[in-house]
Amino acid sequence: MSDSPAVSVSRPARTAVHEQAVDGFGTVRVVPVDPAADAGLIHSWVTQERARFWGMRDAGRERVLEIYTYIDSLPTHHAYLLERDGRPVALFQTYEPEADPVGECYDVQPGDFGIHLMIGPPAGGSERGFTATLLSVFLTYVLAADPGRLRVVAEPDARNAKAVARLTGAGFVRGPEIELPEKRAQLVFLDRQTFEGNPHPRG
Repeated sequence: MSDSPAVSVSRPARTAVHEQAVDGFGTVRVVPVDPAADAGLIHSWVTQERARFWGMRDAGRERVLEIYTYIDSLPTHHAYLLERDGRPVALFQTYEPEADPVGECYDVQPGDFGIHLMIGPPAGGSERGFTATLLSVFLTYVLAADPGRLRVVAEPDARNAKAVARLTGAGFVRGPEIELPEKRAQLVFLDRQTFEGNPHPRG
């Protein structure tokens, strides 16, 4: 994760599943990934050294298109871009743990809902609170979209201390480390009540 804004990319507006105005930050829109339209952008992000923990550094554009086309076909997994004032700045993915390899590694509870996060590459100096604001907006969307989602689950690479710190700073608590096919991961959990009880950016 990075506390920096992303590269400006000109793109047509698309329908958002969530939109939130954050004082002093701008308007953040959550839009579903369009694999054909977004493969080039996502490829430019995931193949950078800073994105090494995403696990796609050696992927070609066609492989990225294949992966996100597959995700788009699943009812249990979804991918989203976050736009700040019309510019894509982050990639978020969601999943239902019981339909994911993660669910084989811990005791999935009713209401668990998984997320992945990658902030886009910076375009200039760092901006304090950038990642925290985007994460808060996305969590607001995730929990508002379905009242049955009671606990958010994330599993960053256990070596990615910065990502783990970002999540625990947002209220997530550490669970066990688990072995996934592609990485050793640190499970972290955030209860709905904890998120709703903490101050966070609101529109």
